[in-house]
Amino acid sequence: MKAMTGPVRPLHGIPYGAKDNFFTKGLRTCANSRALMDHVPDYDAAIVEKLDEAGAILLGKLNTWEYGTGQGLVYHDAAYEHARNPWKDDYCTGGSSTGSGASVAAGTAMFALGADTGGSIRSPAAGCGLQGLKPTYGLISRHGILPNCWSLDTPGPMTWSIEDNANVLQAIAGYDARDAATVALPVPDYTRGLEAGVRGLTIGYVRAIGEAIAVDEAVTEGLEDVVAELKLQGATVVDVSLPLPPSRYRELTTLISGTERATVHEVDFVERGHLMGRELREALMMGAAARAVDYVTAQRRRRELAVSMDALVSRYDAILLPCAYRTATPFSDPALVKDFQGRSATTAFNISGHPALAMRTGFDADGLPIGAQLVGRYFDEAMVLRIARAYERSRDWHSRRPVL
Repeated sequence: MKAMTGPVRPLHGIPYGAKDNFFTKGLRTCANSRALMDHVPDYDAAIVEKLDEAGAILLGKLNTWEYGTGQGLVYHDAAYEHARNPWKDDYCTGGSSTGSGASVAAGTAMFALGADTGGSIRSPAAGCGLQGLKPTYGLISRHGILPNCWSLDTPGPMTWSIEDNANVLQAIAGYDARDAATVALPVPDYTRGLEAGVRGLTIGYVRAIGEAIAVDEAVTEGLEDVVAELKLQGATVVDVSLPLPPSRYRELTTLISGTERATVHEVDFVERGHLMGRELREALMMGAAARAVDYVTAQRRRRELAVSMDALVSRYDAILLPCAYRTATPFSDPALVKDFQGRSATTAFNISGHPALAMRTGFDADGLPIGAQLVGRYFDEAMVLRIARAYERSRDWHSRRPVL
């Protein structure tokens, strides 16, 4: 019998879901907003194109905050109810990639696409117990993704395992002339050194985040477990400090993202603002009220902070620190939901552009997932995944699934 030939399709038949700000040809992309209910793109996002070429099967679109911004938790005016955390009834997933986090944790999709402006991949990954990667800014094309903040937005994979994350990243990474921010660098084989271990590596550990905000004891215990295991496997772990507390980076992302968001969605706001939820409208109005001098100053300050952060990260094979400071919270208390989002160390690496992985480290006493954050040098996602894989294979956290 003659052997079948054809293009290699590494994700052939693998089902996945896409956050509903990724354009899908002939399939509505509404980003959980009544203002976009008639938006049916006539082309696919670059990532969707690449996954189609790799053989993956799009099951459907996954919920998000409105435009990836307005939570709709105070006024309950989003177009659709937000996804619930599979680990506990009526608990949040983290956002804004809410449905992406829930679907992978529940096992209804083998992997999902998310987009991260200040933590929108890593927050739901932490809340739902996933492996969620925000790659280096410029590694993956954003063509065909509804913008939130063009100088911070970064798409990436949300998966159950590190191996899955590496395989999906392999399929979606690379230069795209349609996105001027992408970098024309060769895409390495992210799976090649995945099992190489950590012996001989040096990892910086941010033991103290430098803020009055407390990190939950369960989250800290998870971090210490990672440190102990990596040391046991032959890595050197040294204490390091961030150049500034995480909240200082969040201040910059708030100003930058608010201003850019108002700019990119100005036409929608003027023409269809009456269809938007109140929180989204308020966010756009606040962004429109920002002064140009403040925005420019923030971007200049961002450059300074990125340089100082790179001076830290480049000295080590990776940096380990908290992701979310607490576990997921109940939907019944909007203040707690916002607290879950705000109490995190994610935005620093949107400002700097470094790759950052939310990695599963276990569960608290109530059975809710806990996690850590692993940060690598620019375009060294392979090392981040290698270190996370070394920890993952030493624990059986992946064997636990929520009871649906």
